[in-house]
Order: sequence, then structure tokens, then C-alpha cells
Amino acid sequence: MGSLRVRRIVAVVLLAAGFVLAPGTAGAAQTACEDVRVPVTVALTAHSVYGRLCVPPGATTLQVLVPGGTYNSAYWDIGHAPETRSYRQAMNRAGIATIAVDRLGSGRSSKPSSVLLDLSTQAGAVHAVVRSLRPRFDRVVLVGHSVGSAVATTEAATYRDVDGVVITGLTHRINLPGAVPVFTTLIPAALDPRTQGRGLDLGYLTTIAGSRHSSFHAPGAAERGALDFDEATKDVVTPTETLGTVLISQLIPVSRRITVPVMVVMGGGDGNFCGPPLGADCSSGEALRASEGPFYAREARLSAYVVPGYGHSLNFSPNAPGYHRAVAEWTDGLG
Repeated sequence: MGSLRVRRIVAVVLLAAGFVLAPGTAGAAQTACEDVRVPVTVALTAHSVYGRLCVPPGATTLQVLVPGGTYNSAYWDIGHAPETRSYRQAMNRAGIATIAVDRLGSGRSSKPSSVLLDLSTQAGAVHAVVRSLRPRFDRVVLVGHSVGSAVATTEAATYRDVDGVVITGLTHRINLPGAVPVFTTLIPAALDPRTQGRGLDLGYLTTIAGSRHSSFHAPGAAERGALDFDEATKDVVTPTETLGTVLISQLIPVSRRITVPVMVVMGGGDGNFCGPPLGADCSSGEALRASEGPFYAREARLSAYVVPGYGHSLNFSPNAPGYHRAVAEWTDGLG
């Protein structure tokens, strides 16, 4: 009798485990991913933007993910510890579709002359992506990182074609003493073994080998696997994108023209944009919201979240799951 009871308990436990785990496994397996190319025109010349579109079953909301300078779409789907670091997987598990794009000039997108790639050009390319996919979804949300956040801000303010904007790794108060050293790590991409051979002109820049932890991760721990992935997938940025990001952050009130909900996410230790003497207050979500609130219209209903103990490239943080959940919940609340 005791043995039968044990077998029954084991059976119940196994059935319960199957009931709990199977839907998650099935959902992950059913997320359909495909490579997408969207045609765009730059200086009267035909080009294209590459994106990786992943749609879970029944998804009605799409997030368009725009990476920052010296990053490409890999930033949104980090291969190191993807169960915690992959933003794309986190959103797909939450039932949100994603398309992680390569900015023009980076990844598998076209590579026009670097002098043509300012925020306006990049925003126009993202607009083409939004326009091509919007008929498939009820809601479209832009999500940017760093330079990609400046692109997202420009796109949302110019075209007014999205239902929400998530700004990560960018505030309106650049902490110049922390940010200037990052600029000194940039070299022509044609001179770096990881990025040379792509036919890029000398205006395309990338980071010196070994500099990414201090520029993008500190004060986060130097986690070998994460840094190896970051270095292996690093990409390019142009001076005009970089200058435009500084201007949009400091001088041009573009963000005030956004009339849909906005969420700002920062690393608590992001020395590029946070902390004294010139940066935003990233000590807490509420402090960040108060610090950034004056730069947005009332319609933005600004929300804010701080990833504790990490620098600029938030998706690499061990605490990334908390921010991923917060963004997924905020996105769900747009409905």
C-alpha cells in the first residue's frame, strides 16, 4: 500500500511538472523567427535594413529594437547566458513579438557612406521597418539603446507612428567627465581586425580591443563570457550619429514632441549619463523619473527603472531579468 501511494505521488508530481513546464517549452518552440530585409532610400540610392523578426503565438504587440553605437542586433539576443541576458527571448516569453534591427552601416544592413548616417537617416530607416510591419500588429513600440535611443526618440517625434517608446542607456544629462574617455577608445573600423574587410570608409568607428568593460559595463563585474561575446559581436558607429546623440540629449528638445507613453531605463552605475557632477540622478527609478521628467511632454506619462550596480550596456547585467520584466509589464499596460 505504501509503495502504491508513493507511485501515485510520483505520478502526480510528474504530471504537475509536465503541466507547468510544457506550455513554456511549447511557447518557446513555437516562436517563429525569420530574417527580414526592408528597403530604404539614402541619398537617392537603394539600400536595406536587416532585422530578425520573432513572433510568439498570438502576439499582437511588436517591439522594434534599435541597438546603440558599436553594437548591432546581437545586443538584444546575447548568446552568453541567454536565459537571463537575452532581451529578445524575455519579450517573446512574455508574448511580445520583436524585431531586432541592425542600424544602417552595421551588421547585415547596407553600408552607405558614413557621412550620410545621422539620426535623421537612421530614424527614416526605422520608420520604414515600422511601416512595413505595423499592419500585422495592433501596437508597435520602439525600444532603443544609447545611440539607438536617440534614433528611437527622433523616429517617434518625427513620424508619430508608434504606441510607446522605451529609452535605455540615454538621458538628457550627459556626464562629460565619464563620457569623454569613451570617445578616446574609438578608432577607424578599417584598422580593427574584427571589423576590417567590410569595405567601410574611414568614417566608420569601433572600439579598441579590451576597452569595452570600462566603457560599457563598469562598475559591473568583468564577467569573461559576457565580455568575450561583446567583443566578438562589436560593430560600428559614425561621428554624425555620435554628435547627434550628444545634441539630442543636451540641446535639442526632441523628446518633448513624443506624445505616447515613454519608459526610461538606466544602469545605476552608468558613468556616461548618470551621477555627479553633470549626469542624471539614477539612484532609483523614482529619482530617475524626476530627473528626466522635465524633458518629456505630459502625454508621455514617463516611467523609469534603474538596473542596480551596472553600467551602460544593461542587457549584459546579471540583474537584466528585473528590467526585462518591468518593460514587458509596462508594454502590456499600454493596452
